[in-house]
Amino acid sequence: MWIGDNGPLFYCSNILISKQKIESLIEPKLKVGDYFVVSLEISPTNKIKLVVDSMQGITIEECVSFSRQIEHNLDREEEDFELEVTSPGLSSPLLVKQQYEKNIDRELKVQLNGGSQLKGVLKQVTDESIVLIEEKKLKVEGKKKKQKVEEIHTIKYADMVSAHIIIKF
Repeated sequence: MWIGDNGPLFYCSNILISKQKIESLIEPKLKVGDYFVVSLEISPTNKIKLVVDSMQGITIEECVSFSRQIEHNLDREEEDFELEVTSPGLSSPLLVKQQYEKNIDRELKVQLNGGSQLKGVLKQVTDESIVLIEEKKLKVEGKKKKQKVEEIHTIKYADMVSAHIIIKF
């Protein structure tokens, strides 16, 4: 398309790529494996960033395969784009239900609306919430030493700002 405003004309071939187009391109690969999309962002300059994962984790080769699936189905002559396909990093927050399911029995740090924070072991995941078991040492009546007590927290996704896996070495 030619663009100008009573001045010099220049050619702009940058057609905005839609999320729906990228989703339709990767849908066959998602159905074949147990892959899931963690996030898909497309900037106004057609920088495509796809974060994909699976219940067993994802290899570099699998990321390359997703990249090729997209790249081979887009025409750079029509749609100039930049493409990045990656897996979620260890320090990345959990964003989708499948990530929570994948990390059952791992310790999480959950930042809640209002600024408070919980740490505990993820035990259950539903469509609306997660269940975290927090272990605390509390003074129990009749005991000299503090005792380990488990507190069960059901946390709705809407009440969370972020959730991260606590990495232990």
